[in-house]
Amino acid sequence: MKTLGYVRVSTDRQADQGVSLEAQEAKIRAMATVRGCELDQVIVDGGESAKDLNRPGMQRLLELVTTGKVDAVIVAKLDRLTRSVKDLCGLLELFEKRKVALISVAESLDTGSAAGRLVITIMGAVSQWEREAIGERTRDALQHKRRQGRRVGNIAFGSRLAADGEHLEVDPDEQAALAEIRRLRTEGTTLRGIATALNRCDWRTRRGTPWRLESVARVIKSAAFTNPGNEVLPSAPDFGIPLNG
Repeated sequence: MKTLGYVRVSTDRQADQGVSLEAQEAKIRAMATVRGCELDQVIVDGGESAKDLNRPGMQRLLELVTTGKVDAVIVAKLDRLTRSVKDLCGLLELFEKRKVALISVAESLDTGSAAGRLVITIMGAVSQWEREAIGERTRDALQHKRRQGRRVGNIAFGSRLAADGEHLEVDPDEQAALAEIRRLRTEGTTLRGIATALNRCDWRTRRGTPWRLESVARVIKSAAFTNPGNEVLPSAPDFGIPLNG
């Protein structure tokens, strides 16, 4: 039986968490020995995310499976292969079609049997549900903080951090600059013309540099520009304006 191993890490930090490439390969070789099969090669994806299958090593593995040059694939853990239920189902379908067994050491699973295929599919679904649930909780928490006027991410142009270091308040100077940009833009002034007008009035960017058309463009594209009132805007990465002149 021609058997391949597959190992992957996405960051150097994972090496400190017991999932280094070397640790994965050791587990794979031990499993191959237990099964009495010779490990032909170990395919490596270093510094690659499992969000999709667009990885050099994975593409090589799929090529070998598709061409019928492998009988079994061993991974140290299922999430080394993929973190997507959709991709997992696609892989299982391909492996089954090509009569290739997928073996996961950590989960003691082998798709050489129908029961093994079922368990792997269920585990993958539960794993994806858990990640999505965490994402939803994080998003809800951030939205709650924004509604309270608390800082989340970069501070929107027109606002500043309050004295308590947590909430936001109006920045009068930046609000005045916003109002002038809105007025000039409504009159049809070009971005370069707006920058010239702001500099003529001795207004400066958040970093204290003269305005340029790029700086004006970033403000116009921001959510702060579309909010004509003086209320404090919730901060968010999309609102952050690195005004570098």
